[in-house]
Amino acid sequence: MTQSNNIPLGIGLMVLTTFVFSVQDGISRHLAGEYNVLMIVMIRYWFFAAFVISIAARKAGGVGAAARTTQPVLQIVRGVLLSTEICVMVASFTILGLVESHAVFTCYPLLVAALSGPILGEKVGWRRWSAIGVGFVGVLIILQPGIGVFDPAAIIPLIAATMFAVYGLLTRYAARRDTTATSFFWTGVTGAVAMTALGLWAWEPMTQPDWGWMAALCLTGVTGHWLLIKCYEVAEASAVQPFAYLQLVFASVLGIAVFGETVEQNVAIGAGIIVAAGLFTFWRERAQRRTG
Repeated sequence: MTQSNNIPLGIGLMVLTTFVFSVQDGISRHLAGEYNVLMIVMIRYWFFAAFVISIAARKAGGVGAAARTTQPVLQIVRGVLLSTEICVMVASFTILGLVESHAVFTCYPLLVAALSGPILGEKVGWRRWSAIGVGFVGVLIILQPGIGVFDPAAIIPLIAATMFAVYGLLTRYAARRDTTATSFFWTGVTGAVAMTALGLWAWEPMTQPDWGWMAALCLTGVTGHWLLIKCYEVAEASAVQPFAYLQLVFASVLGIAVFGETVEQNVAIGAGIIVAAGLFTFWRERAQRRTG
């Protein structure tokens, strides 16, 4: 497939993607507040796996071609890591809410930049290291460790962000030998297998209205991933990725309007610093690619 570079369309698709994923997070917060997180994520993964298998079946070579890899252990680790990260993040929604969870989670691009050296052997210059340092000042402003009472639960979205950053770097590492379609296939299937092994033990009866919300959760998950695929098909990732930060805005609006959350001053200031530092790292990476 030859990628076009329709940046306005790509930006529009990324904005829509972030909105859909924010709605998914809001539904996850509601369901995980009523039922076991493992069961919710397991059912979500069943639909995700069905989606990736249907996508693979339509490609040349079918499911067999999509599943073919010379690095199955790496692909399994990626899939299990992402499913675990989703469980951690959904649990964070129920403990901290959407606003604070997403405010901390937005630091994951900085973690990607920081870990790209030891994991992928990429060079990180002093400018990006400076941005990473500034971004983590923003994280500290949100977490507020120090002489006051520190809530250990605030670390949960930071753990999720770290796991997601490692997952992203492993995906980049896997891309050296596997296609995007193969990695996408293994992400859905291994995640579904891992979550089924855990989630079946946590099964709880669900009310009929909540089955409707569960269907909406699965639908938004599939729609969000489909939009993201289309987004990266029509435009360069470096051009549209900064707009992924809008998920923080959409999720915060949902948290305030639907769940009655509030935005503390330290969270707003810290999130602003993190986003600014993240945007700078994207700009530096794009500039290096142009000159390189």
